[in-house]
Order: sequence, then structure tokens, then C-alpha cells
Amino acid sequence: MLKLHTIKKHPKSVHRKKVVGRGIGSGHGTYSTRGGKGQTARTGHSKMPARFEGGRQPLIRQLPKARGFRSLNDKAAAISLSKLNVFNDGDTVNFKALLEKGVIDSSFTKAKILQGEIKKKLTVTLPVSASAKEAIEKAGGKVL
Repeated sequence: MLKLHTIKKHPKSVHRKKVVGRGIGSGHGTYSTRGGKGQTARTGHSKMPARFEGGRQPLIRQLPKARGFRSLNDKAAAISLSKLNVFNDGDTVNFKALLEKGVIDSSFTKAKILQGEIKKKLTVTLPVSASAKEAIEKAGGKVL
């Protein structure tokens, strides 16, 4: 049975530390197993970072900075009030209805109605500008 006091290390599991820099006759003198001269032969070198390019100007520094700001929010489609004349009197105007009538394309996810002329009585459930709201209510429609 295996017991803690009977356990021994395997003789090949422990290696003697390599002694370097002790003369040419030792076999590990002169360059001390570091090969020839150069960057990799110097002290402090173990493994260069992945982004290191041998001392030349790194690619990340060669490229210009991407300046400015890009919003993560989608831009709303700006729709003129006069484009809503394709609807019939009493229709409800929402985002789905705008897509079905072809007023906007499917690349947009939001829409806002801006100023213009309207001749139909419509119920609008989209965001509208103040002037557009006034024009809709003047034509007999309502904004929810």
C-alpha cells in the first residue's frame, strides 16, 4: 500500500541546473548556449511581445488615428409630412405601415416625421416635430 513516508521521487524527474559561462572546456562557455550575437543573445530577452516588429515603426503607429465619434444608436429616417399623402383617410401611420407602403426602406430601424404639407386625416404613432404635429392636427388627424 502507498504511504506518504514510502514515496520517492523518480530519478529522472529532477534535472541538474545547466552551468554556463565557465570556460571553453566546459562546452557551455563563450556564448553560454545563447547562440551568436544580437538581440536574442542579450540579457532581459526572453520572448518578445506579439506586436513587436523587430525595432521598426510598428504598424499601429504607422496608421493614422481613427478620429471622431461614431454613435452606437441607429439614425432615424427623416420623413417629410408630404410623403404621408400615400395613406388613406383614417389610417394609422406607424413604422410597419411606412415599410409596407415603401415610404422608407428596411435599412432603417427608426423614423421621425418632419415638416411638410398633409391633406389626409391620419393617426400618427411615430415621433414628430412640433411643426409636423401642428400640420397633422390642422388637417384633422391626431398624434399619439
